[in-house]
Amino acid sequence: MFELKTVALFLLTAIAEIVGCYLPYLWLKQDKSIWLLLPAAISLALFAWLLSLHPTAAGRVYAAYGGVYVFVALLWLWLVDGIKPTGWDIAGGLIALTGMAIIMFAPRGL
Repeated sequence: MFELKTVALFLLTAIAEIVGCYLPYLWLKQDKSIWLLLPAAISLALFAWLLSLHPTAAGRVYAAYGGVYVFVALLWLWLVDGIKPTGWDIAGGLIALTGMAIIMFAPRGL
């Protein structure tokens, strides 16, 4: 159960970070409303708060979270940007997720 909660929390964290960065991108690069910066700031604050909910050392959480971020960013590429990931993208995302699992779930007494 710990593993599922950890992965779910990482997924929510990644979505909050990507939304918080994507909205300013829309404002800067696609001439969308400056008002997008308000939900972007809220999303980035949510991102920081979600990272703080993990019960392990911050450095370990940040390192492992990076793997989930890579995977979610590739999903974003496909679902939001409409660009299908290549086989290499998928392989890299799976390797990143494997790294996250090793960092977060390996026995600590070794």
